[in-house]
Amino acid sequence: MKALIQKRLKNQRGLTLIELLVVIVILGIIAAIAIPMISSNVNDAETNSVAQTVAIVKDAWQRAELDGITVTGVDDLVDEDYVELPDGITCTGDTREDVSCQISK
Repeated sequence: MKALIQKRLKNQRGLTLIELLVVIVILGIIAAIAIPMISSNVNDAETNSVAQTVAIVKDAWQRAELDGITVTGVDDLVDEDYVELPDGITCTGDTREDVSCQISK
């Protein structure tokens, strides 16, 4: 029995260099396809986040005006706790229609 096991282990061989290179090439191709797709999704998410923040700030501006608060800029909305800007996004604007936001990097 012991001799049979030793014979089987002796006949086993590892992966050849060519087989390893083929695997590495395949992984490289998969990475080359996946990374741009992931990057595109990140950019789309950032764009959607900014658009949602603009809508939230405009809504907060309208609520503040309905409450009788004089709003001269986005900073007034933040100071009066009508809106809390997400981390990494800055917004500017002197009127509700002029509100613009961007990701600060």
